[in-house]
Amino acid sequence: MTLLMGAVAYDPKVVTIWEGFRSWLRGQGLPFDYVLYSHYERQVEDLVAGRLDAAWNSPLAWLRAERLARAEGRTVRTLVMRDTDQDLTSLVLVRADSPIDSPADLKGRTVAVGAVDSPQATLLPLGLLRRAGLRPGEDFAVRRFDIGTGLHGDHVGGEREAARALAAGEVDAACVIDANHLLFGREGVLPPGGTRVLAQTEPYDHCNMTVSDSAPLETAEEFGRLLLSMSYADPEVRPLLDLEGLTEWLPGRTGGYASLAQAVDESGFYTADGRITAAEYTP
Repeated sequence: MTLLMGAVAYDPKVVTIWEGFRSWLRGQGLPFDYVLYSHYERQVEDLVAGRLDAAWNSPLAWLRAERLARAEGRTVRTLVMRDTDQDLTSLVLVRADSPIDSPADLKGRTVAVGAVDSPQATLLPLGLLRRAGLRPGEDFAVRRFDIGTGLHGDHVGGEREAARALAAGEVDAACVIDANHLLFGREGVLPPGGTRVLAQTEPYDHCNMTVSDSAPLETAEEFGRLLLSMSYADPEVRPLLDLEGLTEWLPGRTGGYASLAQAVDESGFYTADGRITAAEYTP
């Protein structure tokens, strides 16, 4: 039986990536196909409804899939994840010459974030500031850059604009994932030595391959086994791994999603049964 996987087309290269993976997986004897989505919410709903066997999910999509499945007496599980999806952090940046020395100093200031549904550039860093005793929208203003809404931060446009606003002096702080802090420096979006880290989240995990309980068990297990077997030393495999941004697949885990789950609950993004309740969120 063919295993059908969903993926969100946040960039044209997604087609190239999964065409390559489909060809390789079929070459290993696995009946495999994929379907592309314009946003994560529909993909999650189709996964839980059994119209998909697996889905390449953002961390926010994983949380919603877990909640929707639980509400329906179903289960989903993480099959694999990239090595580059583990132990990431988000940063609250200020300009190097800023008088702001602690999160408490952001009271009465303006903080730039990414899209409303970005775990790394909105939900997690705002959760960090809540735990520091600051209420977003009350103790400080939030300037949001809703670019690529529905892509759960995979489109870094909003995050990049938040960094640009900080560099231009339009805001007092900006929230980015650690890897993009380096990327924006290389791009010249953030001037060398022009920013410093005011606060940093605890490590968290990002995307995972989610499998539903309706997927054929043996096919799903073979799918995971094949992904885990991919070697960066294999010249046929390496281009695929490079495109997808990893050097090896690792077994899936869920412990790295606790802080995001807390941020989702605190912000009212999803309900406990997976309904979307975030204000101004239209994927």
